Amino acid sequence: MRVLVVEDRRQTAAFVRKALQAEGFVVDVLYDGDLALDAIRSTPFDAVVLDVMLPGRDGLSIVRQMREKGLGTPVLLLTARGALSERVEGLNAGADDYLPKPFALSELIARVRALCRRSTGAPVVMLSVADLTLNTLTREVRRGDQRPDLSPREYLLLEHLMRCAGQVCSRMAIVEKVWDYDFDPGSNLVDVYVKRLREKIDLGHELKLVHTVRGQGYVLKEGS
Repeated sequence: MRVLVVEDRRQTAAFVRKALQAEGFVVDVLYDGDLALDAIRSTPFDAVVLDVMLPGRDGLSIVRQMREKGLGTPVLLLTARGALSERVEGLNAGADDYLPKPFALSELIARVRALCRRSTGAPVVMLSVADLTLNTLTREVRRGDQRPDLSPREYLLLEHLMRCAGQVCSRMAIVEKVWDYDFDPGSNLVDVYVKRLREKIDLGHELKLVHTVRGQGYVLKEGS
């Protein structure tokens, strides 16, 4: 998968490039908005990681120009501005996802993977971790020979954690994917739902899959 990273802070761009390359991505880096738009027009990238504040054309302008010209390359916006109205502005401009700074590289990688899956047009149907399986078409969940009875929101939470298996998911990332921003960030609702999910997925099983990473969020994986 080929990814374009557009970030004017060279140290940040270098960290992102190194992290993505370590995961097997081919990564191009640009530091200027005008050059980025030209590159997106001429090169078939699988995803674009795009900072909002750039020299030349800004990130929101780039996304709008892409969509106006029929360019459907998935875009992950990066910005230091984290207000809800600004996130909504980026999504309304045509971005596919939004990650406020500072961010965890593991979360960025997971989001880029998800965008690249969309761009290939080959969605993952069966997700599995150890003896836990999830069918994204039928929404059937199995843990060994058991079929946990999940509420719609618990199912969405589990699917998100399984799509990012092995990667730490922050509470805010879970909010954005499972609650679509309609959520009070001061609420402990994420923790409540993770507790319910853990009771349905892990209770009675020696191998625990849902883990808390103190100060960071949650991860679904084998082992502690």
